[in-house]
Amino acid sequence: MQNDEIIRKINQLLIDDIEIDKALISPAADLKKDLGIDSLDFVDLFVIIDNNFGFKMKAEEMVDVRTLNDFYTYIIKRINPIQK
Repeated sequence: MQNDEIIRKINQLLIDDIEIDKALISPAADLKKDLGIDSLDFVDLFVIIDNNFGFKMKAEEMVDVRTLNDFYTYIIKRINPIQK
């Protein structure tokens, strides 16, 4: 799966399943402050990622994930581990 395809899919999942306003979707957006993702949303997001990308996210791996771009990078590295 190509990086741009992964990013588009993540954005669509955020819009459809977490109900994030499309206008707020930006790589620099802070997941909590700008997108309003709270702890319950993160639980939902873990399930959504597992269902759509086929791997389980680990909370301890998300410690440094603050922005949407950090989230893209995390998902891309999990899907395509040889990419930097």
